[in-house]
Amino acid sequence: MQGSVGEGRRSPWFQPGRILAVLFLVLSVLAPSCGFKALAAESVVDALGRTVAPGPATRILTLGSDVTEIVHVLGAGERIIAVDRGSKYPPEVTEKPNVGYRRQLSVEGLAGLRPDLILAAEDSGPPEAVEVLMSLAIPIVFVPQDNTPEGIDRKITLIAASLGLEDKGKAVSAEVLAAFKAAAELSEKIPLERRKKVVFFHGLVKLSAAGTGTAADAIIRYAGGLNPMDVVQGYKAASEEKLVEMAPDVILMMSDGKGGPTPEHVFSNRALAATPAAANKALIVLDGAYMIGFGPRTSDAIRDLAKALYPEG
Repeated sequence: MQGSVGEGRRSPWFQPGRILAVLFLVLSVLAPSCGFKALAAESVVDALGRTVAPGPATRILTLGSDVTEIVHVLGAGERIIAVDRGSKYPPEVTEKPNVGYRRQLSVEGLAGLRPDLILAAEDSGPPEAVEVLMSLAIPIVFVPQDNTPEGIDRKITLIAASLGLEDKGKAVSAEVLAAFKAAAELSEKIPLERRKKVVFFHGLVKLSAAGTGTAADAIIRYAGGLNPMDVVQGYKAASEEKLVEMAPDVILMMSDGKGGPTPEHVFSNRALAATPAAANKALIVLDGAYMIGFGPRTSDAIRDLAKALYPEG
């Protein structure tokens, strides 16, 4: 009589070796979608000094233009499910759901997107929303705001570790730092007597100008300019008297996305009309995230600003 499966002849599918082989095949097929091929670090220490377990990091919410760009340059852009209002590069991120301004976050809106990891610029807010976010089960890693090449390296290293892409992170960081160094060295050759005084304004209503410790101040310096507002910390209103005293050669502003601001509009402002910059209609307009994001494209921004300041070379 022919024996049953459990007694004599076993079905070939019940052989231990075959079962393991099939299991391995299934896991290898599922790996790309389940994170088996690029597991995130078990834990990372973020900009706030918190130890965070990033988890699988397959549904990422990015807050900060620099954060979003770094995730893309690491080759993990397809994992991003939503971005903040300031994230506009690369162009495809504009097709993602937008959670608004990163300093005015809505906890309900973010949680409703079901991210399994939030990568947030250190200055995300408001504080009460951040406190609630940190209490949720969703891992949140705060990325440092640091306007130096070393700061960009820290950002890339932290984000790469959070995504399980350490090797890619090292390669990207080396490339970005080399480009940054080359751009900064070009502007360092500009003699002090030729350096132009540049003031950056967020807008014309309150004439809030960038002082020391800001990304705008840093980009001006790296591009070979002088910031006469560096005597103050952060952003401060600049009076008409102060502007006359500082005598900026160039006004630097962010694009409004609609073709402005224009020299006619800027220098119609009474306080700015009395500056040397107004006499030459010397206005430089750059995309905000590109100019002050301090991410992978900062070396290009330095070159563009330096070329605009010193077209003669």
